[in-house]
Amino acid sequence: MTDWAKIAGGDVRALARAATSIENHDPGSRELLDELRKHAKTKALVLGVTGAPGAGKSTLVDRLAAAFRKQSKTVAIVVVDPSSALTGGALLGDRIRMQAHHNDPGIFIRSMATRGSLGGLAGATAGLVQLFGAAGWDIVIVETVGVGQAEVAIERLADLTLVILAPGMGDEIQAFKAGIMEIADIFVINKADHPGAAQVENEIRGLQSVGHRPDGWIPPIVRTVASEGTGVDELMAAVERARGLRKQEHWPAGSARIDHLGIAVKSIDSALKFYEGQLGMVVSLLETVPHEKVKAAMLPVGESRIELIEPTEADSVIGKFLEKRGEGLHHVALRVPDLVGAVARLKAAGAQILNEPQRGAGGHEYVFVHPASTGGVLLELIQDSEGSF
Repeated sequence: MTDWAKIAGGDVRALARAATSIENHDPGSRELLDELRKHAKTKALVLGVTGAPGAGKSTLVDRLAAAFRKQSKTVAIVVVDPSSALTGGALLGDRIRMQAHHNDPGIFIRSMATRGSLGGLAGATAGLVQLFGAAGWDIVIVETVGVGQAEVAIERLADLTLVILAPGMGDEIQAFKAGIMEIADIFVINKADHPGAAQVENEIRGLQSVGHRPDGWIPPIVRTVASEGTGVDELMAAVERARGLRKQEHWPAGSARIDHLGIAVKSIDSALKFYEGQLGMVVSLLETVPHEKVKAAMLPVGESRIELIEPTEADSVIGKFLEKRGEGLHHVALRVPDLVGAVARLKAAGAQILNEPQRGAGGHEYVFVHPASTGGVLLELIQDSEGSF
């Protein structure tokens, strides 16, 4: 029996091996995932859980998993932990934090280390999410590492994002204003039995009164005490309402949208003196892409991003671009819901595609379209979050 057939049949060991293969970017991991996608019958709900350390994310994820299991749904949990300085592995495995589920075959918990990635996720998180979704799991919960305002990468991966706040942790809202507040589909005030919960809720409502999301959605605010299970039913109801609106397409994604602008630079560190130092922007992802011979830094700008690209070798595409043209705009990237379909349509229309789909910074798949086909601009198409790997 093939590996994908074993995984589709519920073989947990085969699933674990596939997850390790994806994390290590082993040859054949892409083909395995593609085969699983072909046979996938349903789409998983991807639920992102983010917030500052100490807000109670792990306890809340534990309660959510139990609530979904009461609905007879299978739950895969991806927990992104800080990396060990010695081994590069995850410092805190949630097999320790969620031992109550260790005998439940309907729950699969996978801890993974950031391995230097910023933005609250690891480089292979998107691949694991797609693995569990394609393997037939009903719910995939992604708990981010909890790094604060730079932790916005989850918004591009999850169907719904829960931002967890807790009273008594200093100036909670100020700590999140720079980025993470804008990505919430649902706000959760955990440890709501502590003094200050009402103040946190008032501050959230104050922010909502002066800023509105383009899709018109006003994220509900739910109070919980995860350690006691209080408020979990209300949170589950909020998730179902938000999910229902997604299905009704009240939040239209559009056929394509600008994901980022790629800017070639000689030194990311030097460029960040302007983007971080003077503009106050925050790096959400910093990653080296070996096959492209570049290092990339992503800085969110509203719903889009700026990508700073530095060559790691002089003979790379970016290295040659800098030698010929100097620093500046290198490409425009559009995020599309169906990369394979988009490429097929472009090829049929005679557009010149420069590469087969491959994996880039952040784990998404991408292709480049020649400037001769786009009006003089190098165009990158990347897979939307539902299919990124």
